[in-house]
Amino acid sequence: MTIVDLRSDTVTRPTSAMRAAMAAAEVGDDVYGEDPTVNRLQARAAEIFQREAALFVPTGCMGNLLAIMGWTQRSNEVICEQRAHVNLYELASMSAVAGVMPRTVPAPSGILTWELIEPLIRETIYYDSQTALVTLENTHNMHGGTVYPTAVAEDVCERAHAAGLRVHLDGARIFNAAVALGKSVADITRKFDSVMFCLSKGLGAPVGSLLVGSHDFIKQAHIRRKMLGGGMRQVGVLAAAGLIALEESPKHLVLDHENAQHLAQGLAAIKGIALDPARVVTNIVIFEVRTTGRTAPEICEQLAAKKVLCSATDQYSVRMVTHCDMDRAGIDVALAAMAQVLAEKAPAAAAR
Repeated sequence: MTIVDLRSDTVTRPTSAMRAAMAAAEVGDDVYGEDPTVNRLQARAAEIFQREAALFVPTGCMGNLLAIMGWTQRSNEVICEQRAHVNLYELASMSAVAGVMPRTVPAPSGILTWELIEPLIRETIYYDSQTALVTLENTHNMHGGTVYPTAVAEDVCERAHAAGLRVHLDGARIFNAAVALGKSVADITRKFDSVMFCLSKGLGAPVGSLLVGSHDFIKQAHIRRKMLGGGMRQVGVLAAAGLIALEESPKHLVLDHENAQHLAQGLAAIKGIALDPARVVTNIVIFEVRTTGRTAPEICEQLAAKKVLCSATDQYSVRMVTHCDMDRAGIDVALAAMAQVLAEKAPAAAAR
């Protein structure tokens, strides 16, 4: 039986076009700046985002960390939403490596507004940590792929700049946001000081992310990438897949969004699941299972036994993510499996 893998959009396999491009890639030593395929990828990313420069990095976590290191000094604070990826899923690297502290606030749907940010800004007192950076996340992973209204994001940037702060965007899935808004990635990220986006999530490339910004910012990020062990050699074999992902994959993301909506509507019809399909606007579906008599990890385990993979985000919440390797038939298999699991008697240990 085929496995239906809805754990993340990171589980995709390279397309045949990507594999062909990887096999044929022209390469050189990127530490010397001599890999032509990497250079093309960086130039194209900068062009698409209408920025001066871009840097290819192995992971989105490294890209975010490089931005934090670039905009802060040790002992500074970074304002972010409480469930932001930079706060929950990057091993506290901003503290362990960059020497700064997150200052967090919960936000409805993960959307930070200036009204939530402003009270967190430290006074300029020598014995206080000083606020240096605001980070936003678009789409917001742990709030179900929610999308920032462009006006809200731009208002945050303008007010933060007026207060002497920089603003970095964790845009791991920014192309999903752009498709949902019907705008270009350049249009919805223009006022940010830096943007990180992933090639290996919705765009389907096997490895890699990019950091975009000014020439000076990227020059310093390049140095720090080497410091973090991110200097790569003949990495054009990966950049080649990234170029295909960058050019071809955004036009197919609407299908992932449609499949996520189909999934959400099907889940909402199953007794015991709490989910408003209207809140699902991209490719991430998070739903509550509190009234099923099972925890989220238990449901994920029972679904895995039926060859359907998904993830628990907390004790009673489950996340499913659609992607280019998941078609409508696979989603229907997942819905049938979920209905079957919840129709079965809950294990005695799970009774509550």
